[in-house]
Amino acid sequence: MSLHTLSVLVENKPGILARVAALFSRRGFNIESLAVGTTEHPDISRMTIVVNVAGLPLEQVTKQLNKLINVLKIVELDSSASVQRELVLVKVRADAETRSQVLETVNLFRAKVVDVAPDAVTIEATGNRDKLDAFIRVLEPFGIKELVQSGMVAIGRGARSITDRSLRAIERSA
Repeated sequence: MSLHTLSVLVENKPGILARVAALFSRRGFNIESLAVGTTEHPDISRMTIVVNVAGLPLEQVTKQLNKLINVLKIVELDSSASVQRELVLVKVRADAETRSQVLETVNLFRAKVVDVAPDAVTIEATGNRDKLDAFIRVLEPFGIKELVQSGMVAIGRGARSITDRSLRAIERSA
């Protein structure tokens, strides 16, 4: 499996997410993870897309993305040159007998308890995919009642920003 992380800056307009997802679908690429949100500039949104391109050239899809009018910039983020995180919320059985062990696990993984009930706790953890997979494996024996996981968000390391030039492009076209 060949996973690639793309940071795609787009104009913050209705319908762009549907057009981007449709482009991946038409080309037969499987999106493994997708997270979208506005940036420090309210007119620009960032899509962090993790795509599986086993045997297919990634260049094909980036060229097609660049043809979409609302796409401003596409950067492939290498894992060594970026900070990448996911979020997981896990509701775990935690009765009087097991609660201390669950809380010990929470501390071990630097996670945070965000809700407590008499027979369960809800835990928030952030990290890379490997850390979160390990966290979930350790919690499984206690009994996972419910789990939700976000898509990956990523940003390049260092002082450079990929949104600066993109914002100027929007200002020129307005």
